[in-house]
Amino acid sequence: MCGIVAVLAQPSSRRPPEPHEVEDAVAIALSELEALKRSASPDGQLRSLRAATGTLADLSASLQGVPGLTCLIGHGGTLGALGRGAKELDEVVAGFEMTLEAGDVIVSTEQLEEINAALVRLHDAIWALGHDRLNAARSVSSLAASLGLFNEGARPGPAALGALWAVHVAFSSLDRLEVRGRDSAGLHLMLSGHGLDLSAPEIRALIGARADDPLFTSLAVRAADGCLSLVYKAAAEIGELGDNVAVLRHALGTDALLARALASPGVRATVVAHTRWASVGAKAPGPYVVGALNGDVDNYPELLVLEGIKVPPEVTTDAKIIPVLVSRYLGAGLDMTEAFRRAVERLDGSVGIVANAAYDPDEIFLALRGSGQSVNIGFAEDAFVVASEAYGLVEETGRYLRMNDEGGGQVVRCSRLGAGTLGGISRWRYDGTELPVSEDEIKTAEITTRDVDRRGFRHFLLKEISESPLSVRKTLRGKLVRGEDDRFVARLGDDVIPPALRHDLASGRIHLVLVVGQGTAAVAGQAVAAAIAKALPDVVVRAMPGTELSGWGLSGGGLPDDMSGVLVVAISQSGTTTDTNRTVDLVRARQAHVISIVNRRNSDLVQKSHGVLYTSDGRDIEMSVASTKAFYSQVAA
Repeated sequence: MCGIVAVLAQPSSRRPPEPHEVEDAVAIALSELEALKRSASPDGQLRSLRAATGTLADLSASLQGVPGLTCLIGHGGTLGALGRGAKELDEVVAGFEMTLEAGDVIVSTEQLEEINAALVRLHDAIWALGHDRLNAARSVSSLAASLGLFNEGARPGPAALGALWAVHVAFSSLDRLEVRGRDSAGLHLMLSGHGLDLSAPEIRALIGARADDPLFTSLAVRAADGCLSLVYKAAAEIGELGDNVAVLRHALGTDALLARALASPGVRATVVAHTRWASVGAKAPGPYVVGALNGDVDNYPELLVLEGIKVPPEVTTDAKIIPVLVSRYLGAGLDMTEAFRRAVERLDGSVGIVANAAYDPDEIFLALRGSGQSVNIGFAEDAFVVASEAYGLVEETGRYLRMNDEGGGQVVRCSRLGAGTLGGISRWRYDGTELPVSEDEIKTAEITTRDVDRRGFRHFLLKEISESPLSVRKTLRGKLVRGEDDRFVARLGDDVIPPALRHDLASGRIHLVLVVGQGTAAVAGQAVAAAIAKALPDVVVRAMPGTELSGWGLSGGGLPDDMSGVLVVAISQSGTTTDTNRTVDLVRARQAHVISIVNRRNSDLVQKSHGVLYTSDGRDIEMSVASTKAFYSQVAA
């Protein structure tokens, strides 16, 4: 997985929370959860879970951004108190979940799913506090300490905190985008308002040969249009997830020139970063532009010839053409918006692009063309967080705009003034046609950083394998319980097996059960089919890939027009598998019953099914290639 990242923020005017407000909110949430122990009513338990979630979500929002950092870094004891509070909240919730798994809480499957959904949201809120907010404060504090910004008892001011917050957000996003592949990463800082006299002897000594690096390697420096540009890069043929960000953090955290720039009360930072593919650059004439590419510029060699662009032989990537073309159009007198649009319009291929120029440091420009890439613009408080995948921005916000390729591509401009709001964003088609952005286009992420965290494991495959038993337990929670004779019985409600299906099963009208899926889910389907065949010995049961059923039908003759006597069990981890969902559309149109075994609540497959049996807690995301815990949970379901 490779990707691009950008962070653009405006100064916050919000009052930082006081330490006692943080501790009071945690105490209120704990008292709200105490009702879980006192109430035997599912409705009362739901009220308790939802009240605590609301309290903690509000607290997490107050601790975001520079105001939150000011509180947590400025009052060291608050960090510890928040960490202890999050741990205590986790323990209370874990105790309640144990009672659910033991069958001590008697609820219907409909009520159970409501409780599971509420628990997921509560876990998200606790995780945001105990991980996202704490990690941000610790990360920024560590960087500030490395840069000497705590010297002589002084604390970094709002401007320095804002710049380091943007760096932290970019590092966190890069770390999450490096899901499976990693060979390099880079981060570029454009600093305006740095207040440095670049001709002063002490500053010239800090810059040294860094300004003369023709290939723009790590630690290279450029000064243009009143801005200071710093770049940090990492590359390795082998390594572990997280290694690249660790290298970048060290390089940035020990840069004395950056430390001097961050001392200015007017400093503003714009961050552009990327992961996986080669991080390169070269000194070029013209206005200073930096860009990052996800994808491929197919006509790169032709453009080099047509434009007469001379690139050093060490630079072999197609990404270089982007800032060079933008710079040339700027030099010809176009403004940045038009220069960027004309440059990307000339690029053939599937691309996601982010660019920033010293000419206009308070804006970032994005482009997307082709179906192979994605660019998502997150609307955080006072900030835009851009990432190739939504899980690269969810630490700061769940609200985002997804760029698309309709009309041959899109170009977006994000401005510091109005950052994090619709007023700070403008959008056009590649041909220059304006495309206003409306609120109804803003999506809400269905995941948080909790879903894409390695939990201390070296890689995701080991994490998923290790979590398989927990996922199976959650799948069976409240659905497989001990009966009066101490034998286990299945408890499934109308939300899983609707009344119409129960009637048709009991009357013998169901004569055929088809279990479908794709990939690993299709293999799990074979075990599911075997279990159903044992339970329904008089019914024909078959397992097959969804593509086989939709493409060839039952015996190569297509699907019958009337499938009202057929039950189709559709299996999917994500609920978005195109082939499976298309098959469900076809059989439902022929009156077949459809039950899905799926992990993702609110996914497409859920909406298409008559009944749903969720695996795990309905949102147990699997990031590794080998679908381990999903497979076991599907079989258990």
